[in-house]
Amino acid sequence: MQPTLPSQRQHRVLILGANGRFGLAAARAFAAAGWDVLAQVRRDAAPGMPAQARLVTAPLSDIDAIAAQAAGADVVVHAVNPPYTRWGTDLLPLARQGMDIAERLGARFALPGNVYNYGAAMPETLTAATPQWPSTRKGRWRMQMEDELRARAPRLRSVILRAGDFFGAGTGVWFDGVITSGIAKGKLAYPGTPTLAHAWAWLPDMARALVGLCELDDLPAFADIPFAGFTLTGTELMDALEAVAREAGGGGARPFRRGGAPWWVMRALAPLVPICREVVEMRYLWETPHALDGRDLARWLPGFRATPLPAALRASLEELGRLPAPAAAGLAAAR
Repeated sequence: MQPTLPSQRQHRVLILGANGRFGLAAARAFAAAGWDVLAQVRRDAAPGMPAQARLVTAPLSDIDAIAAQAAGADVVVHAVNPPYTRWGTDLLPLARQGMDIAERLGARFALPGNVYNYGAAMPETLTAATPQWPSTRKGRWRMQMEDELRARAPRLRSVILRAGDFFGAGTGVWFDGVITSGIAKGKLAYPGTPTLAHAWAWLPDMARALVGLCELDDLPAFADIPFAGFTLTGTELMDALEAVAREAGGGGARPFRRGGAPWWVMRALAPLVPICREVVEMRYLWETPHALDGRDLARWLPGFRATPLPAALRASLEELGRLPAPAAAGLAAAR
């Protein structure tokens, strides 16, 4: 008689800030990959949370309670992102709480990274080896957070998946707030020089890549991996958006109107309106060409395939309700 082999334990992930933009995308991706998902939230689950996700409602500061509810977690995804205006007071303390929870659980700490660390003098192609010379407060805070992760290795294993500007899976960024806000009326607005390259990450793809990395056993104790996503000039992005809208029957018969962002208004308001001050500080990202090198990710995940740009844009616009209703319904039915 053959001995009965024990079944492999299901992977378990704790997502901190699971109601946020990246947190919700991560919850969906991990659930789709068959993980046991624990979603830490401050209130009820956001629409779109996987039905099988179990909620953890303790505040991030209650490390004992979260660790007790998340016992057995293999990975802690830190998707907590305070408002821009509170980064100076909240970003690092919240990150340290997340690191402490991961250490308590003996889990890998997974962090969505960005390009702020590199500063206004960053080269056109960014790798994990690119020197980091942050030129803004936000860049310095992000760099400090990552330095603390390095210092905690190897007792805390961590992985940073670094990407450009987000789109898809929610609202609250340039893509939905400015660039495509007028697309239903045949209008696009790009906040930078249209001829310069800019890095973009479609969140469902980025979250799916993070799942793949978290399933590897041989990542180093501290891993910093760029996510290439899409590198597009402003013109290329607007051309692609117009093509998707046209295909769906939107935009009307006239050529799309294209404009820019009201930077002069934001500069004028910056002394009085904190969010304008914070946004203006990061304007250099739209005037400095940059792309993320995807070769490291390809080495770790040779089978990973990104979603084609038109499909990613179409899904994002459909989710935002910015495609004509009949076309959006037809697209959903065709899936």
